[in-house]
This record gives sequence, structure tokens and C-alpha cells, in this order.
Amino acid sequence: MIKGFIFDLDGVITDTAEQHFQAWKKLADEMGWHFDREVNEKLRGVSRMDSINIIRKHNKAKVPEDKLLELATKKNDYYVASLEEITPKDYLPGTKELLTHLRQEGFSVALGSASRNAAKVLQQLGATGYFDAIGDGNSVSKSKPAPDIFLYAAEKLGLKPEECVVYEDAEAGIDAAKAGGFHSVGIGPEERVGHADIRFDSMKEATLFAVKSHFKDLF
Repeated sequence: MIKGFIFDLDGVITDTAEQHFQAWKKLADEMGWHFDREVNEKLRGVSRMDSINIIRKHNKAKVPEDKLLELATKKNDYYVASLEEITPKDYLPGTKELLTHLRQEGFSVALGSASRNAAKVLQQLGATGYFDAIGDGNSVSKSKPAPDIFLYAAEKLGLKPEECVVYEDAEAGIDAAKAGGFHSVGIGPEERVGHADIRFDSMKEATLFAVKSHFKDLF
């Protein structure tokens, strides 16, 4: 039986994709590297160090590991500064209602995000109280598509993977959920998350009722 829900952050709870893009863009411009929204799409659901390597490889640049870490840290500084602008108005449509409904129904809820700044974002949103456990980029060493972050979150909830539903908007995130034995809900286009157990175009459609209807034998 399904007892818990695990949520990705960016693209599911809120959308900080633009802040990430602008931070990476600023860094890339400083380095004289090409970076656009097409390259940015490859960073969805990917850790900071994996992201800087994707950008480096795209530009065929050779950069020492210590320099890469320095650049990734610089990008993060740009990104963190922009988080001060986030307010409780920045939930994606339907998300706060879903979190409230899950609380009312007594489900366990966790965050499973690659972001190392997840706690800060939840705080800015006023969302911390909805979560029983927070798994973020500081919690595990292997990022998605490895299932580690979701396994960590499930363990913190005291649940087995098959007792949890994962909400994800990234291909790597759905891959991670499947690798870990979780039920999955994809948020976004077919070409990106169509391999999820069930897919919705947006969080507004991904209600508890809709999910229960799909996994009806598990509730």
C-alpha cells in the first residue's frame, strides 16, 4: 500500500529553473563559453558538479578539477543570491493544494532533490512544515539517475520504495525512481517524462484523486 510521497523540488514544488539558467549563463559568459536554453535543458535534475561538466564538455574545454569546483561554487553563489526573491506566491499551481491534501489524509511526505539549497527554497516558500524529511544534494553522494536520494528519503520516512510515489519533472529523476523501485509520477512533456508510471502536463492536474485513480489497487 502507498503510504508516502516524495517530491523533487525544481519543476514540481516551485520553478527555480530561470534562476538556475541565469546563474549558469552569467558564469558561462564570464568564461567565454557558449550556453543557451538547449544546453540548460540537459542540466534538469542533475547535480551542480555534473552540470558544470556538461557545460565544459559542450564547450570542449579542459578545466582542472579544482577549477571546476571553484566555478560551480561561484555559480551557486549567484543562484543563492537570487533565492531571496522567492516568496510563498511561487508555488507551482496545484502544488500547495496537493501538499495540504496529503497532510489532511495522513500521508508521509519527503523531499528528494539534487539541490544543495533545497532547505532554503522551502523556507522562502513557507513550505517546510509540509515535509517529514528532506533529502537534498547534501544527503547522498550519487545524484540522479542513481536512486540514492529517493532511497534516502524513503528510509527517513521509515518506508519501503514500493510504499512511495515519486513526483518528478526530469528524465533523470524518473530513471532514478524506476531504478529504486518507486512508483513514479511524471510532470511535463511525453518526450521527457513519458516513461513514468503516470504523466501529467502540470502539477495542477496531478492531484491526489488523479494519482489514486491510477494506482487504485495500492491505496
